[in-house]
Amino acid sequence: MIRSMTAFSRKDTQGEWGTLTCEIRTVNHRYLEPSFRLPETFRELENGFREELRKQLKRGKVDVSMRLQSADKASQSFEINDDMAKAVNEAANHVNRILDNPAHISALDILHWPGVLSVPEQDYGPALDAAAGLFEDTVRELVSVREREGERLRPLFEERLTTMTDVVSRVRKLMPELLGAQEQTLRDRFEKAKVELDADRVAQEMVMLAQKSDVAEELDRLDAHMSEVADTLKSDDAIGRRLDFLMQELNREANTLSSKSIDARVTRAAVDLKVLIEQMREQVQNLE
Repeated sequence: MIRSMTAFSRKDTQGEWGTLTCEIRTVNHRYLEPSFRLPETFRELENGFREELRKQLKRGKVDVSMRLQSADKASQSFEINDDMAKAVNEAANHVNRILDNPAHISALDILHWPGVLSVPEQDYGPALDAAAGLFEDTVRELVSVREREGERLRPLFEERLTTMTDVVSRVRKLMPELLGAQEQTLRDRFEKAKVELDADRVAQEMVMLAQKSDVAEELDRLDAHMSEVADTLKSDDAIGRRLDFLMQELNREANTLSSKSIDARVTRAAVDLKVLIEQMREQVQNLE
């Protein structure tokens, strides 16, 4: 399964406690690196969230955001400790009677005194349960998005592999002709230099030339690596790292093919291969 590391998912849920929203955004990264922005009330869920991400995702930078919008009745309610407010007021009046220039104390000053104003403690149990379920739903949607985005890239890889196979096949068919032309060129040089042709000398020169220009191993390895890429694309596991390694190997063989080239057609073929490999490599960087 081809999975992209770039995806976004968003889910909402509601209850008597209010509205809860979860958003998860992922981008490419060498390892799995999650970060969380959660309401303080939900901090106890973070370890469970991390474990769920490790089960579902292998790589990527993951930003998780969860917001809770409390119901109006819950957010507007508060309690005033009348006894504490009276005690603060009496203490302030007592101090004012002692001072030469007493300062007036306002109701807002009293409300700011610790213990006078408080928000009733809410039962967040139902919201916590909802948050856990919402997170799992959002992660599942994220995985689906990553899979859909990844599968859209399959035709790109398959088309490039088909084209590369054709290029390698052309070079393989071309090599006997090129080696024969090189042998004739060598004979022509001997004759032009008025050098008596020695069969053993010619054979030695041809062996050396063949060794320098023989690309059979490179072509075989290119075929093997391309076959491995095709098989990897069928795997159900995370394939990004393996494909990245295979792209490096393909590029190495294409470079060697270019360095051994004895004809402009082989050089062009090597360049074509490197362009196709680079196009695949750019997409591989974004795969899980």
